[in-house]
Amino acid sequence: MPTLGVVRKSLDHRAAIARVKDFTRSHFRLSDDDTIMVAEIECGVPGCPPLETVIAFWTDETRRHHARVFKPVEQVVEDDLPPWWMKDALVAEEVFGCPCC
Repeated sequence: MPTLGVVRKSLDHRAAIARVKDFTRSHFRLSDDDTIMVAEIECGVPGCPPLETVIAFWTDETRRHHARVFKPVEQVVEDDLPPWWMKDALVAEEVFGCPCC
């Protein structure tokens, strides 16, 4: 039951987020100081999967990378990520109104 906009997630869901963060850090060869965010979002656009996972990470204060995996976070595996050497291709341009982060 939501309280003040906070949705309580199961321990399995939280463990899945931690697992995705861990393999994202190793996959893209990120340092312990690099910030990683993993979120599962609902999509209301026709033809879009009902749940998708957004993975974002910062390699410095202003360089944000992000990727979407079109499945719930519990189903995301390391092979869903692009090759590590494509990390620079995941840099997100700063666009006003970016819905993810």
